[in-house]
Amino acid sequence: MTASTTTTAPGTTANAVLRVPPAAPAEAAAYFSASLAFHADVSDVAAALAEAGPGGDPGFVVIDTRSTESWDQGHVPGALHLPTAQIPQLAARLLDPAVPVVTYCWGPGCNGATRAALALSLLGYPVKEMLGGFEYWAREGFAYETAEGGERRDPDPLTAPVAADADCGC
Repeated sequence: MTASTTTTAPGTTANAVLRVPPAAPAEAAAYFSASLAFHADVSDVAAALAEAGPGGDPGFVVIDTRSTESWDQGHVPGALHLPTAQIPQLAARLLDPAVPVVTYCWGPGCNGATRAALALSLLGYPVKEMLGGFEYWAREGFAYETAEGGERRDPDPLTAPVAADADCGC
């Protein structure tokens, strides 16, 4: 079976991908540049934290926006626990408004980190959302902390290279 195509002009067909043509390069550059201003990749966050070292300053603070029960199941080492519902009451006590914040929640199927990023931005904090959330942190094989101590899973070959010294190339 073949994919269907639609004729858009005499002698021209467009498949579902090209039915709406790509944006002009300048428009695409503006869009993708803006996207990077709002989002951080799990691997980039992990690399920045590793480069800063334990107790070091990566130039941002990581915020876990989930419940205490979720936090206890696992969280990014060094992250600050600040559930979204508590941001209005606690942000000023816990965060420096000059330091960028990176929010995360469960994973790509959850918009909790987005809601937290919105709440923080409305309070005047510079903020990015960590794409993939805690799910992809664990799936990519990065160490995490639980109520019982530290843990680490093998990288999921569908989300990250499995070799210890491998680089995804992106």
